[in-house]
Amino acid sequence: MDVLEFLKTLTDPASIIQYGGLVLLLVVVFAETGLFIGFFLPGDSLMFISGMICASRPELLGLEIWELLPAMMGAAVLGNIAGYYFGKRTGPALFKRDDSWIFKKRYVAVTREFYDRHGGKTLVLGRFLPIIRTFAPILAGVIGVPFSRFMVYNVVGAVAWIGLLGGAGYFLGDYQWVQDNIGYIVIFLIIVTLIPVVRTALRERKRLKSGSTEVN
Repeated sequence: MDVLEFLKTLTDPASIIQYGGLVLLLVVVFAETGLFIGFFLPGDSLMFISGMICASRPELLGLEIWELLPAMMGAAVLGNIAGYYFGKRTGPALFKRDDSWIFKKRYVAVTREFYDRHGGKTLVLGRFLPIIRTFAPILAGVIGVPFSRFMVYNVVGAVAWIGLLGGAGYFLGDYQWVQDNIGYIVIFLIIVTLIPVVRTALRERKRLKSGSTEVN
């Protein structure tokens, strides 16, 4: 499998499980919550399909649901810790980092605007939101959120995110309608989770434009 094919695999939840099994699944969960390059990974749909596959084809993962969910929660908690210390080490320099094909300053701006509105709860709410779930722990490290407080939100967020989506996939996975329409369900999850991110991005863009107008 070449690099391009591997990257395509990482964007498809079913392929992640089919080709990489439990190990790749946990690596992807860790990377999406702990590495700033992980924002493109299929978090919500991956949780749902993991639970669904655990119900219908448990041999692919080799775990029962009561073993799978804690394993994914552990990977998510460790990923956030890695992101926190990355942010703590990088510090305010992160806000001055030049844009690249992976990193965009607007990702940090959107996360910070969300953090300004919701405080530490961003680490819980952000679990359900693409981009924000990747950058929230990094930003927490940058702004110096106390580690003990960070860990409370970290664990609660991981349990809520994986428990709800993975559990829903497991309990709904036996229904034929769900199996026949999984593609539409994934698209629905993507749209629903992107709406708050887009709204926050538009609000941040409007704020920056109004600030620029006032300066001029």
